[in-house]
Amino acid sequence: MAADGLVHVLTLCGNCNCGCPELYIDPEAPAEQRVVITDDFGNAIRLSGDQLSDIVGLARSGALDNVTSA
Repeated sequence: MAADGLVHVLTLCGNCNCGCPELYIDPEAPAEQRVVITDDFGNAIRLSGDQLSDIVGLARSGALDNVTSA
């Protein structure tokens, strides 16, 4: 567990030292803010596990396949 209480889940990319986006769980936060995603610019968003599940479901279904080409 990090000093800020966040539990690291995964690093997206991780092939460099540029501050890759990361996914954390904040076990002390309210359920609707428990998932924390940081970006490589020092920002973070918080969402619920249900919201993250929705994003994962959309990605699995292919709904996000064209997002990176925009």
